[in-house]
Amino acid sequence: MSQVPNAAADRWKGASELGVAALLLACGVVALVDASTLSDNAASRGPLGSAVMPTAVGILLVGCALALTIDVFRGGRGEMDGGEDIDLDSPPAWPAFTAVAGVFLANAVLIETLGWPISGALLFWGSAVALGSRRFLRDIAIALLMSFGSYFLFVEVMRIHLPAGILSGVL
Repeated sequence: MSQVPNAAADRWKGASELGVAALLLACGVVALVDASTLSDNAASRGPLGSAVMPTAVGILLVGCALALTIDVFRGGRGEMDGGEDIDLDSPPAWPAFTAVAGVFLANAVLIETLGWPISGALLFWGSAVALGSRRFLRDIAIALLMSFGSYFLFVEVMRIHLPAGILSGVL
């Protein structure tokens, strides 16, 4: 028995990919419109204004939407999800989840007082420990390197203010 092509099914082929493209386009347009309404303020000191990053994100979103739309009309289709390599019978790791959530909450509470270099180091180190790392000294060294490195990258190179907290006189 031969199958007769279903015109209605062919019409909706690729609709989910086009839906994703429409969502990307909408998000990109919203980002571009919002970026056009931003004005420079005290936080936008330096070579980049307030609208640079939202404009770049909006342009990238619109570009991705257009590329996906072209791909779908050329016959491209997304791959089926192969699944994750997890054991669905094992219970969720609630202790690790709550520990990481607690570290993020602590960072949000402490960032103004302690400053990004210290609260960021606590965030990175606490997340590593919560997710199972037991190399405490190595993790502390990496956390300090990441937090101080990102602080200097943002403050000195990109001229974006991050709170120094208790190290404000030192940094």
